[in-house]
Amino acid sequence: MVFAFIAVFSQNEDDKKSKMDFYFNPSLNIGFNINKKSESANSQYIEPKSVLGNFTYGATAIGGYNFLPNFALGTGFKYSFIQDNDHLIYWVIQPKIIFSPGERPFYIDLNYGKQLNRSVISDTEFWGGRIGMQVSYSKRLSQEGGIVFESHQLKNGADGFFIGLSYGITIFSNKNYTGYGKD
Repeated sequence: MVFAFIAVFSQNEDDKKSKMDFYFNPSLNIGFNINKKSESANSQYIEPKSVLGNFTYGATAIGGYNFLPNFALGTGFKYSFIQDNDHLIYWVIQPKIIFSPGERPFYIDLNYGKQLNRSVISDTEFWGGRIGMQVSYSKRLSQEGGIVFESHQLKNGADGFFIGLSYGITIFSNKNYTGYGKD
Protein backbone atom coordinates (compact mmCIF):
# COMPACT_ATOMS: atom_id res chain seq x y z
CA MET A 1 0.00 0.00 0.00
CA VAL A 2 2.90 2.39 0.77
CA PHE A 3 4.52 1.65 -2.61
CA ALA A 4 1.22 2.28 -4.40
CA PHE A 5 0.87 5.62 -2.58
CA ILE A 6 4.42 6.68 -3.57
CA ALA A 7 3.90 5.63 -7.20
CA VAL A 8 0.61 7.53 -7.51
CA PHE A 9 1.85 10.80 -5.98
CA SER A 10 5.38 10.89 -7.41
CA GLN A 11 6.17 13.10 -10.38
CA ASN A 12 8.07 12.24 -13.51
CA GLU A 13 11.12 14.41 -14.21
CA ASP A 14 9.47 15.67 -17.42
CA ASP A 15 6.33 16.82 -15.56
CA LYS A 16 8.17 18.96 -12.99
CA LYS A 17 8.36 22.70 -13.49
CA SER A 18 11.96 23.70 -13.97
CA LYS A 19 13.94 26.13 -11.81
CA MET A 20 17.07 28.13 -12.57
CA ASP A 21 18.56 27.28 -9.14
CA PHE A 22 21.41 29.79 -8.55
CA TYR A 23 21.49 32.68 -11.01
CA PHE A 24 23.42 35.87 -11.74
CA ASN A 25 21.73 38.71 -13.63
CA PRO A 26 23.72 41.72 -14.88
CA SER A 27 21.58 44.28 -16.74
CA LEU A 28 21.65 47.83 -18.14
CA ASN A 29 18.80 50.31 -18.06
CA ILE A 30 17.90 53.74 -19.36
CA GLY A 31 14.94 55.92 -18.45
CA PHE A 32 13.24 59.30 -18.31
CA ASN A 33 11.64 61.14 -15.40
CA ILE A 34 7.91 61.64 -15.95
CA ASN A 35 7.27 63.37 -12.63
CA LYS A 36 5.85 66.77 -13.66
CA LYS A 37 6.80 68.89 -10.66
CA SER A 38 7.79 72.47 -11.40
CA GLU A 39 10.07 74.89 -9.62
CA SER A 40 8.14 77.96 -8.50
CA ALA A 41 9.14 81.41 -9.67
CA ASN A 42 9.27 84.48 -7.46
CA SER A 43 7.69 86.79 -10.05
CA GLN A 44 4.33 86.66 -11.74
CA TYR A 45 5.98 87.40 -15.12
CA ILE A 46 8.36 84.43 -15.12
CA GLU A 47 6.90 81.06 -16.03
CA PRO A 48 7.74 78.15 -13.72
CA LYS A 49 10.55 75.94 -14.99
CA SER A 50 9.59 72.28 -15.47
CA VAL A 51 11.73 69.52 -13.97
CA LEU A 52 10.36 67.05 -16.54
CA GLY A 53 12.90 65.28 -18.73
CA ASN A 54 15.52 64.19 -16.22
CA PHE A 55 17.50 61.37 -17.75
CA THR A 56 18.84 58.29 -15.97
CA TYR A 57 20.91 55.26 -16.88
CA GLY A 58 22.49 52.53 -14.84
CA ALA A 59 23.72 49.01 -14.35
CA THR A 60 22.51 46.32 -11.96
CA ALA A 61 24.15 43.07 -10.83
CA ILE A 62 21.87 40.66 -8.95
CA GLY A 63 22.65 37.17 -7.68
CA GLY A 64 19.97 34.91 -6.27
CA TYR A 65 18.29 31.56 -5.99
CA ASN A 66 15.16 30.28 -7.74
CA PHE A 67 13.86 27.99 -4.96
CA LEU A 68 10.27 27.65 -6.23
CA PRO A 69 9.40 27.24 -9.92
CA ASN A 70 7.61 30.60 -10.00
CA PHE A 71 9.55 32.58 -7.38
CA ALA A 72 13.16 33.66 -6.94
CA LEU A 73 14.88 35.94 -4.49
CA GLY A 74 18.03 37.90 -5.21
CA THR A 75 20.25 40.67 -3.90
CA GLY A 76 23.03 42.77 -5.35
CA PHE A 77 24.11 46.25 -6.37
CA LYS A 78 22.76 48.96 -8.65
CA TYR A 79 24.60 51.98 -10.05
CA SER A 80 22.40 54.85 -11.21
CA PHE A 81 23.38 58.10 -12.86
CA ILE A 82 20.63 60.70 -12.67
CA GLN A 83 20.93 63.91 -14.67
CA ASP A 84 22.48 66.83 -12.73
CA ASN A 85 25.49 64.70 -11.77
CA ASP A 86 23.93 62.36 -9.21
CA HIS A 87 25.97 59.13 -9.04
CA LEU A 88 24.13 56.68 -6.77
CA ILE A 89 25.12 53.16 -5.68
CA TYR A 90 22.37 51.09 -4.10
CA TRP A 91 22.21 47.78 -2.30
CA VAL A 92 19.16 46.03 -3.83
CA ILE A 93 16.74 43.30 -2.73
CA GLN A 94 14.83 41.74 -5.61
CA PRO A 95 12.01 39.19 -5.43
CA LYS A 96 11.23 37.79 -8.91
CA ILE A 97 7.92 36.25 -9.97
CA ILE A 98 8.28 33.97 -13.00
CA PHE A 99 5.35 32.97 -15.22
CA SER A 100 5.72 29.86 -17.45
CA PRO A 101 9.34 29.03 -16.48
CA GLY A 102 11.58 27.43 -19.12
CA GLU A 103 12.13 28.52 -22.72
CA ARG A 104 10.45 31.98 -22.77
CA PRO A 105 9.40 32.94 -19.26
CA PHE A 106 7.61 36.19 -18.55
CA TYR A 107 8.75 37.77 -15.27
CA ILE A 108 8.02 40.58 -12.85
CA ASP A 109 10.83 41.89 -10.63
CA LEU A 110 10.11 44.01 -7.57
CA ASN A 111 13.05 46.09 -6.37
CA TYR A 112 13.97 47.96 -3.23
CA GLY A 113 17.30 49.72 -2.88
CA LYS A 114 19.06 51.74 -0.19
CA GLN A 115 21.93 54.08 -1.11
CA LEU A 116 25.41 52.97 -0.01
CA ASN A 117 27.63 55.85 -1.17
CA ARG A 118 27.79 59.55 -0.31
CA SER A 119 27.01 61.77 -3.27
CA VAL A 120 25.48 65.17 -4.03
CA ILE A 121 22.42 63.62 -2.41
CA SER A 122 22.61 61.03 0.35
CA ASP A 123 20.36 58.63 2.26
CA THR A 124 18.14 57.97 -0.74
CA GLU A 125 16.19 54.85 -1.55
CA PHE A 126 14.22 53.60 -4.48
CA TRP A 127 11.28 51.30 -5.15
CA GLY A 128 10.82 49.81 -8.54
CA GLY A 129 9.59 47.08 -10.78
CA ARG A 130 10.53 45.48 -14.05
CA ILE A 131 8.26 43.58 -16.42
CA GLY A 132 9.92 41.54 -19.13
CA MET A 133 10.68 38.29 -20.92
CA GLN A 134 13.66 35.94 -20.97
CA VAL A 135 14.70 34.19 -24.16
CA SER A 136 16.93 31.15 -23.73
CA TYR A 137 20.24 31.33 -25.55
CA SER A 138 22.13 28.22 -24.41
CA LYS A 139 22.22 25.62 -21.61
CA ARG A 140 22.97 28.15 -18.88
CA LEU A 141 22.29 31.55 -20.45
CA SER A 142 19.22 33.64 -21.25
CA GLN A 143 18.80 37.12 -22.66
CA GLU A 144 16.14 39.36 -21.18
CA GLY A 145 14.49 42.65 -21.95
CA GLY A 146 11.88 44.62 -20.13
CA ILE A 147 10.23 47.85 -19.08
CA VAL A 148 11.47 49.45 -15.85
CA PHE A 149 9.47 51.58 -13.40
CA GLU A 150 11.44 53.26 -10.58
CA SER A 151 10.62 55.85 -7.94
CA HIS A 152 13.71 57.57 -6.51
CA GLN A 153 13.79 59.96 -3.55
CA LEU A 154 15.80 62.93 -4.85
CA LYS A 155 16.97 66.28 -3.42
CA ASN A 156 15.08 67.84 -0.52
CA GLY A 157 12.37 65.20 -0.46
CA ALA A 158 11.52 65.62 -4.15
CA ASP A 159 10.74 62.37 -5.90
CA GLY A 160 11.57 61.29 -9.41
CA PHE A 161 9.52 58.64 -11.19
CA PHE A 162 11.40 57.02 -14.07
CA ILE A 163 10.10 54.80 -16.86
CA GLY A 164 12.61 53.12 -19.12
CA LEU A 165 13.97 50.05 -20.85
CA SER A 166 16.23 47.29 -19.54
CA TYR A 167 18.40 44.68 -21.23
CA GLY A 168 20.45 41.98 -19.54
CA ILE A 169 21.51 38.38 -19.41
CA THR A 170 20.85 35.68 -16.85
CA ILE A 171 23.44 33.00 -16.13
CA PHE A 172 22.00 30.07 -14.15
CA SER A 173 23.29 26.83 -12.66
CA ASN A 174 20.57 24.37 -13.78
CA LYS A 175 21.50 23.23 -17.29
CA ASN A 176 18.08 21.56 -17.70
CA TYR A 177 16.13 24.82 -17.18
CA THR A 178 15.76 25.34 -20.94
CA GLY A 179 15.42 23.01 -23.92
CA TYR A 180 19.11 23.42 -24.71
CA GLY A 181 20.07 21.41 -21.61
CA LYS A 182 17.90 18.37 -22.25
CA ASP A 183 19.99 15.73 -24.05
